[in-house]
Amino acid sequence: MKQYQLYINGEFVDSSSGEVSDVINPATEDVISKVPKGTEEDVDQAIDAAHKAFLSWEKVPSTERASYLHKMADKLEERKEQFVEMLTEENGKTVKASEDEINTAIDYFRYMAGWALRYEGEILQSERSNENILVYKKPIGVVSGIVPWNFPMFILARKVAPAIVTGCTIVLKPSQYTPNTACEFAKIVDEIGLPKGVFNLVTGKGSEIGNRMAGHPRVGLVTMTGSYPAGSKVMEAAANSITKVNLELGGKAPAIVTKHANIDLAVDRIKTSRITNSGQACTNAERVYVHESVAEEFISKITEAMKNTTVGDPTSRDSDIGPLVNKDRIEEVSEMVNNAVEAGARILTGGKAIEGKGFYFEPTVLVDVKQDMEIIQEEIFGPVLPIMTYSDFDEVIELANDTEYGLSSSIFSENLHEVMRAANELHYGETFVNRENFEAIHGYHAGRGQSGLGGADGKHGLHDYLETHVIYLEYDENYKG
Repeated sequence: MKQYQLYINGEFVDSSSGEVSDVINPATEDVISKVPKGTEEDVDQAIDAAHKAFLSWEKVPSTERASYLHKMADKLEERKEQFVEMLTEENGKTVKASEDEINTAIDYFRYMAGWALRYEGEILQSERSNENILVYKKPIGVVSGIVPWNFPMFILARKVAPAIVTGCTIVLKPSQYTPNTACEFAKIVDEIGLPKGVFNLVTGKGSEIGNRMAGHPRVGLVTMTGSYPAGSKVMEAAANSITKVNLELGGKAPAIVTKHANIDLAVDRIKTSRITNSGQACTNAERVYVHESVAEEFISKITEAMKNTTVGDPTSRDSDIGPLVNKDRIEEVSEMVNNAVEAGARILTGGKAIEGKGFYFEPTVLVDVKQDMEIIQEEIFGPVLPIMTYSDFDEVIELANDTEYGLSSSIFSENLHEVMRAANELHYGETFVNRENFEAIHGYHAGRGQSGLGGADGKHGLHDYLETHVIYLEYDENYKG
């Protein structure tokens, strides 16, 4: 049985509560570790340590800060097998998916380290002859990073790496469901000798400590990935101190299959986009709109593809998907499918939880759904694919945009005009054309509406960790020395 501690100011310590939480393996329902139940007092100590560390850390040359990211990447690579095993155990994603995630986290640390000498300010022209206007980009300060359970290592890297390289310090809170990999990462931080207070880890429930992380007056940025309800609470708490927020929230990604689509390609990519992480990703294809002229072929082939998806032990390389993360997810997905059926939807394959140990749900295809159904409007976060048909392009653009979310979208078409209309008329932060839904680390992952504020990845994501300081430098133009 693994037992973990908090990591505050370079020390492993117990929570002030003295209490611990059980972490459950979603494939076996066994308890695999115990982690501290952090308190607001623990958060305060971590933020105070981060604030004190920031005063000196921001002065460290960026190349030296980046060297620690390389060390993190090297250590992760050395222990990749261990982290893959732990990630599969705590999250339930397949070993293949866990390998992809750990590899991406390693790449992310190295990629962000490369920005050490790249991010820059400006020199502006002045209307005065004896003045220069200098625009500095400086670290925003202490970062509160709140990490979800669906990609616990990738999103840890997504928050830690830009914070470290820009000169910020960070207090990280992993999900209560998947804290083990973050706790093991804290050991890496300790081993590489990162200065005390630059990285701090507090475990616990977001409902108990999230508001303090967001609302603490010494926090310069709170970056949170999670649900819309949780994001709105974080934003409300941050408002008390007018703290900058970076929120990646839910999604309801439409996939449009036009009459000019390569159907086999669309089936393959949409299936991948639906079952990634057992359907538990904000970029997953959550609803499909297929042109009525190709609907019969597409629906037949996607139903067969979903039916042939192997659900099983996530440690097996023969499994395509593993369990959902916890019992609550099974109950919520089951309820959404049942509600859709009661409202007139028809199940072509799947439709229910799998009996036995573990939180498994059958890959599911639904047809005869309507635009106003919950299954079309609300995030499913499970391997369930509702399909509607459409007759003309104006109609499908309107249907695709009919949502409160605005993160990811996709279109499958060999017709340039359809693709360009979609690119210009879909109201989303991302549109994937003839490919699966997953972003690049050097792109920019950002949504609209209830999908959040700000973004991540690439140079644009890095800038959220910086603030602008303008210097008006006036000098004596007659000075002779």
